[in-house]
Amino acid sequence: ETLKAFDREVNEFVDYMFGPRDPRVRGWFLLDSYLPTFFLTGAYLLCIWLGNKFMKNRPPFSLRAHLIVYNLGITLLSFYMLIELILATWEGGYNLQCQNLHSAGEADIRVAKVLWWYYFSKVIEFMDTIFFVLRKKSSQITFLHVYHHATMFNIWWCVLNWIPCGQSFFGPTLNSFIHVLMYSYYGLSVIPSMRKYLWWKKYLTQAQLIQFLLTIVHTLSAAVKPCGFPFGCLMFQSSYMATLVILFINFYIKTYRKAPSRTAVKETPVTTEIKNGFHKDYFAAANGLQNNKKAQ
Repeated sequence: ETLKAFDREVNEFVDYMFGPRDPRVRGWFLLDSYLPTFFLTGAYLLCIWLGNKFMKNRPPFSLRAHLIVYNLGITLLSFYMLIELILATWEGGYNLQCQNLHSAGEADIRVAKVLWWYYFSKVIEFMDTIFFVLRKKSSQITFLHVYHHATMFNIWWCVLNWIPCGQSFFGPTLNSFIHVLMYSYYGLSVIPSMRKYLWWKKYLTQAQLIQFLLTIVHTLSAAVKPCGFPFGCLMFQSSYMATLVILFINFYIKTYRKAPSRTAVKETPVTTEIKNGFHKDYFAAANGLQNNKKAQ
C-alpha cells in the first residue's frame, strides 16, 4: 500500500509538471507509471558500481558468443525500427519541416508503436555497460557513456507519454540508422579475424555528431515555423542534444586528435589473438622484460 501511494504521488506530480498525457498510449507496457523506469535506471547505476567492485580482483570474462548474439539482436531491432519509421511516416504524409501530433490518424499510432520499441531498446542497451564491467573495460565507462544511456531511457519515457509521434520521429529514425552501423561494428569487432577490416570506427563518431546536429536543426525548424507541436519539448530536445554534441566533440578530440606519445610509438603492436582479455603480445613483451631483468 505504501508503494502504491508513493507511485500515485509520483505520477500525480509528473502529470502536474507536464500536463495531461496522450491517451493513445495509456496502458502500454511501462508507460503508465514512472517508477519502473526510475528503478531500472537506479539498478543500472548500482550494477556499474557493484559490478566494478565485484570484478576488481577477478579476471575479465571473454563473453565473445554473448556479444555476437547481443550485437546482432540490437542491429536487427534497429533495422526494423528504421524501416518501420520510414514506412509509417511516408504512409502518414509526415511533413519533414514540422509535424504535429494528431493529423496523420492511424499512421501516428504506427509511429508511436515503433517509438515504444525505441524507448524499450534503451533499457536493453544498458547491457552495453554491463558487458564493459564484466570484461573490465573500465576505460569505456566514461561520463558520456553513462550519461547518455541513463538519460535517454528516462527522456523517452516522457516522450512516449506526451509526444509519442509527430515531430518526435526524426531523431529515432537517424539514431536507428546509426545503430545499425554501430552495433554491426561492435559485433564484428568481437571476431578476431574481422578486426583488420574495421578501419571505420572514427567515422562512426563523426556520423553520431552529424546525427545530433541534424536533429537539433530539425527540432528548431518546428520552432521557426510552428505546426502545433509543443514548443517546450522542442527547446528541451535541442538543449539535450547540444549537451551530447559538446560531450561527443570532447570525446572525439581526446580519442582521435591526440598526438601519439613516444611511449605509445615504442609499444609492441597489437595482434588480433586474445587470451584471458589480453593480447598475446602483452605476454610476449612482459616475458621479454622479465628475461632481460634476469640476464642483468
